[in-house]
Amino acid sequence: MIFGVIILQLNFSCKSQYSATELNKNFTAEQIADLNKITEFFKSEMCLKMDSDFKTCYERTPHEYLQATGKGFWTNIDFEEQKKLYDQISKSTFDEIWMFCKSIEYETKKETKSICANAFGKYYNYLTDVGKDNPYIAKYAEKINSSGDFYGIDIEYWNVLNDKKKFDLNDPNIQLILAIQYLSLNDQEKRKEKWTEK
Repeated sequence: MIFGVIILQLNFSCKSQYSATELNKNFTAEQIADLNKITEFFKSEMCLKMDSDFKTCYERTPHEYLQATGKGFWTNIDFEEQKKLYDQISKSTFDEIWMFCKSIEYETKKETKSICANAFGKYYNYLTDVGKDNPYIAKYAEKINSSGDFYGIDIEYWNVLNDKKKFDLNDPNIQLILAIQYLSLNDQEKRKEKWTEK
């Protein structure tokens, strides 16, 4: 009997290892479903549509090789499919994470539309809450708040691969943060739209 209770306790503690408190505190049920779609889309693209788990795919990605060729692995994400993903999530979810900014090319002075971070949205608040237990994510949230943008140097692949405590790739919170970071970088790289005033 005692042995059975110990097994049940161990089983329960393993299942509840990752907290959903930060998500539930900051987002509605509909928005959480959208965030799950974002993570699943990213995982599918990263895994090249093969059935594998997030951690395995991230660890098997040839980050160094791709970086040496001048491209981050996120540039392999199909941008047309990514835009379809945007259409599958609610505008309210999108607006809590992202906004559009005007970028000006230095030489040509051409004004283009660029995706930026919404530094005042629920996603920023979510990052701040996750950062209470993860100092790396706290600094990441501060950078997003001060710059209003996502930068490739904010989360480097070697940090993710080498610091398993701060970047537990089985943690749904870390998966979501990485998904949004890399999808943002992919959008910034590939969006080629002219800026139009609203």
